[in-house]
Amino acid sequence: MTATPVSPGDRFSRSDYKTLGLAALGGALEIYDFIIFVFFALTLSQLFFPPEMPDWLRLLQSFGIFATGYLARPLGGILMAHFADRLGRKRVFSLSILMMALPCLLIGVMPTYAQIGYFAPLLLLALRILQGAAVGGEVPSAWVFVAEHAPLHHRGYALGFLQAGLTFGYLLGALTATALARIYTPAEILDYAWRLPFLLGGVFGVIGVWLRRWLSETPIFMALQANREGATELPLRTVLRDHRQALLPAAILTCVLTSAVVVFVVITPTVMQKSFGMTPSYTFALSSLGIVFLNIGCVLAGLIVDRIGAWRTVMLYSLLLPLGIAVLYASLISGSAWLGLAYAVAGLGCGVVGAVPSVMVSLFPPKIRVSGISLTYNIAYALWASMTPLMLIALVPWSPWVCVGYCVVMGAVGVAAAAYFPGRYGKAAQPSLACES
Repeated sequence: MTATPVSPGDRFSRSDYKTLGLAALGGALEIYDFIIFVFFALTLSQLFFPPEMPDWLRLLQSFGIFATGYLARPLGGILMAHFADRLGRKRVFSLSILMMALPCLLIGVMPTYAQIGYFAPLLLLALRILQGAAVGGEVPSAWVFVAEHAPLHHRGYALGFLQAGLTFGYLLGALTATALARIYTPAEILDYAWRLPFLLGGVFGVIGVWLRRWLSETPIFMALQANREGATELPLRTVLRDHRQALLPAAILTCVLTSAVVVFVVITPTVMQKSFGMTPSYTFALSSLGIVFLNIGCVLAGLIVDRIGAWRTVMLYSLLLPLGIAVLYASLISGSAWLGLAYAVAGLGCGVVGAVPSVMVSLFPPKIRVSGISLTYNIAYALWASMTPLMLIALVPWSPWVCVGYCVVMGAVGVAAAAYFPGRYGKAAQPSLACES
């Protein structure tokens, strides 16, 4: 069987913009459902663990449950990727958002430790596992779905815009937390208001499912279906047998991307409250500003990918990541009046989040693309994002500069990967949307 090239047009059509917009918005709503937990980690630690437990231990256990959601990502991601490569990108793309929204809704109505004792954290853990499985299927499917719809020479911009949409989910979480902190007193939030953002997540899930009804299957997948009617081999087996050389660069880049998200979105707001005594409303407002500039940084990174290539852009932003985080933490430690500006600079410096997907989708051929990305991305993300928050939360009391040092190391890893892998896996890393038999 011969390959049948399928190349989207050179320009974005109205349909392309519609697809990109719906994919990004649906992804934002799903990521909100997943990330809202972290904005209320301090509150949840008081509600779901014994009151006699030390504050630091309750917070650590709360982040442990949050991290478990990451550990569950390979479970759902690999399974849903199999069906995405066999049955279609759109079906799995729609299923993942429903799997995310229902647990979010249930968290909003579940009893706390004061009502059911240790069953409360166990139930919370189970719901986070379901959410982790859902997000494990969402991100790789979203990358592939958008890449296979976008014009080839604008694929970097499309993926950067999608990542901006996904990180917009972080912004929705930060804005929701900011609003609650301003409207309700700390006692009211502990009493009942903490449930509102999770109930809102259930509503977002319904909206997201409805939005994805209007998406169409990718032309790449439809061409693949026409060319492989007799295909029976598991996509994952093909990845492990024929494409092992792409697994290492994909895993390393995932760790770099994960590090930017964990430090900038997950850890820093908690550090600002616990180590620098900032109020929740002020912290969440600054975090919202930073995420706006993270969104901008993702789009800029995508545009740069289309100009200079994905690997070079990854190298550039691997250098900018530690610089941006260093500016932010230097401002925090010195008590600078320019903290908002520092947060914005750090957000722009985290543009590696928008650059990495362009490399990832080009490392694997279309017929096993979702499975290849999902295997490496979810396992690497699960291990890295589950260990890193716990490590940093434990070390930050010793010195806040730990977060900067960590980003320096990960930035160096990104630069080394971008210098080493293209020459050795150049063919695998070249943009190619050809359907392969």
